[in-house]
Amino acid sequence: MSGDVASPPFRILPRITDLNRPFWTGGEHGELRFLRCRDCGTRLHPPVPVCHVDHSRNVHPEAVSGRATVATFTINHQMWMPGPELPYVVAIVEIEEDPTIRLTTNIVGCEPGDVYIGMPVEVVFERQPDGDGAVWLPLFRPRREAEVG
Repeated sequence: MSGDVASPPFRILPRITDLNRPFWTGGEHGELRFLRCRDCGTRLHPPVPVCHVDHSRNVHPEAVSGRATVATFTINHQMWMPGPELPYVVAIVEIEEDPTIRLTTNIVGCEPGDVYIGMPVEVVFERQPDGDGAVWLPLFRPRREAEVG
């Protein structure tokens, strides 16, 4: 899935490391990726080199469905710096495969007043140029009716 934004707004971008690269670049392939322990199955976010459950170093990136649920949100009406057009929604979403993994993100593709706690959403990616490469920011939009449930 890719974002519909022709010219993305200014955003402060993350520092890419070998450990977090799969998360920040998976959007190029339409994938929301998290590190996962191949020994016990635990998903790890933020990415860490050692599983916090069984202390295994056998961790590798794995894609999830991209479906999530809005856990909480706020609507920002204040221009703090150049960025998304006001107003915009800042939300915490719980990933469907593992609700203990929560992402702070923006909800896009709907009016801010239409967002609600428990809303089913799906990932879309906003490509942001970053030096010689790009960062693919995971944003979320309302899940299409056919995909809900």
